[in-house]
Amino acid sequence: MKVIKHLVMFSGGICSWATAKRVVERRGKEGVVLLFADTKMEDEDLYRFLDEAAANVGVPIVKIADGRTPWEVMKKERMIANSKIDPCSKILKRNLLATWVEQHCSPETVTVHLGLLWDEEFRLRRVQERVKPWRYEAPMTERPWITKGAMFRMLAREGIAAPRLYAMGFAHNNCGGFCVKAGQAHFANLLRTMPERYAFHEAKEEEMRAIVGNHSILLDRRNGVRVPLTLREFRLRIEANEEYDLFDLGGCGCAVE
Repeated sequence: MKVIKHLVMFSGGICSWATAKRVVERRGKEGVVLLFADTKMEDEDLYRFLDEAAANVGVPIVKIADGRTPWEVMKKERMIANSKIDPCSKILKRNLLATWVEQHCSPETVTVHLGLLWDEEFRLRRVQERVKPWRYEAPMTERPWITKGAMFRMLAREGIAAPRLYAMGFAHNNCGGFCVKAGQAHFANLLRTMPERYAFHEAKEEEMRAIVGNHSILLDRRNGVRVPLTLREFRLRIEANEEYDLFDLGGCGCAVE
C-alpha cells in the first residue's frame, strides 16, 4: 500500500461519506484511504453502501474486524454494556482502528479524519488531546457547515441510496440498529421496525443477566430513581401501551470515546 496521507474513519454512516467527499475535494484522491471496522453485527445494507460510497469517492476502502460480535465481547468481559461503559465499542472499534493506524501509518505523514457533525467539535477536541502526536481532524465541523439532511440530498444527487436504517428511523447505521449506548426511544423503534432483531438482543441480554446479575442496557428513570430496565421488561411495557421516554434516543459514537 502506498503512503497514506489522509485516513477517513468510515463507519458506513452518512456523515463519514460526506467527510470523505470533503477530504477528496480539499486534498485530492492521492493517498486517501477509507477504514471500516466491522462489528460482525451490521445491517446487510451497510455493506452495499460501503462499496457504493467508496466507489463514489474514488478511493480504496480497507475493511477490518476483530471477528467477534458485541455480545461475544460482553460475554468475555463479563458485563452488559450501556451508555456509560462500552467494551464492545472500545474493543471492536476504537482499539482495533487505533492498532491498524499505528501499524500502517505514521504520525508524521498522515491525518486521520472523523465523521463528526458541525455541532460535535467538542468531541473532536477531546480526541485530539488524547491521541497526540497523531493529527485528527473532522472536516464537517468546519465551514461550510451542513446538516445531515443536506448530506442525504447530496447523496441522492450522486445516485446512491442511503442506508436503509435511516429510512427506518434510526439515527445511525451501526450494529444493525442495535447500540448499547441507545436509549428507550431507539429500542422502541427497533422493536417496531425489526421485532425479530429486537428478540435476538432481548434473548442475549437475558443470557448475560444469568451470568452477571441484575444489569441491563436500558435504565428506568421513573419516579426519580435509576434502576435496570431489561429489554424484556421494556417490550412488555410497550405491548401494554405504557409510556416510555420518547426523547431518549441515546448515542452511538463508537469510534470516539
